[in-house]
Amino acid sequence: MKAKLLAALGIVTATAALASEPEVPYPTGYRDWHHVKSMVIGEGHSLFASFGGIHHIYANDKALKGYRSKKFPDGAVIIFDLLEAMRADNTLTEGQRKVVSVMHKDSKKFAATGGWGFEGFGGGDSTRRVVGQNAASACFACHQPQENQDYTFSRLRD
Repeated sequence: MKAKLLAALGIVTATAALASEPEVPYPTGYRDWHHVKSMVIGEGHSLFASFGGIHHIYANDKALKGYRSKKFPDGAVIIFDLLEAMRADNTLTEGQRKVVSVMHKDSKKFAATGGWGFEGFGGGDSTRRVVGQNAASACFACHQPQENQDYTFSRLRD
């Protein structure tokens, strides 16, 4: 009985700790934001297994200012919208959405990951978080070498 109670308390404590972690909100209306760029990662690329498909990068107004100044302010949000790449009749078109990835700048909440919070929403579903507590290893580890660009890979096009 005592062991079961301690186990239950451990679950409650772990759940409370997870609930206290800051969450990155789903970016409602992001396709109306500034379109930064698009690209395609095709078969043969080293990142194809994880990120193969058509990518669209969107930035809210604060992120747009960050791109221009090279320093992103708190409240900046960058979206990495990944869709399947469909090939037919010598064309490449968008298929189903694979994931909506979000970088949300809040230097206090996300100090451990360069001031950025990271999340991915599977299939673009606002309730299907696919990164969660793994942001440091799943996202920030790749972004960390980009410190001189405030941990971002993309740049505004001319």
